[in-house]
Amino acid sequence: MLTDAAGRPLRFVLTGGERNDFAAAPALLADAPNANWLLADRGYDAMWIRNLLKERGITPCIPYRKLHNTPGKYDPERDRDRHRIENSFARLKDWRRLATRYDRNPVTFLNVAILAAIVMFWL
Repeated sequence: MLTDAAGRPLRFVLTGGERNDFAAAPALLADAPNANWLLADRGYDAMWIRNLLKERGITPCIPYRKLHNTPGKYDPERDRDRHRIENSFARLKDWRRLATRYDRNPVTFLNVAILAAIVMFWL
């Protein structure tokens, strides 16, 4: 999920549960609005993601994994704002249908997630 600075969802990409988080990054960033910073968790720690962001003029704020060969610097002060993204996921899980993954069809599940985001964040 891609959110704005207030934690409101902008884009969703549904992947399989066994996939890495960063597999959805190109789809999420394809039509992303212009931004100065991108906050993400350690699941998005990949050099190709950092390079893609730098090419678009976006400064990545992604903590390095503990097993990273050459850990670099990131802004821990700015990373504190990442709780807004995590809170967005928590609010979406208030819908029991999403939290329990009631819908087994991926298209239906994604549409319910979009509907929940519209109702909870945009109306």
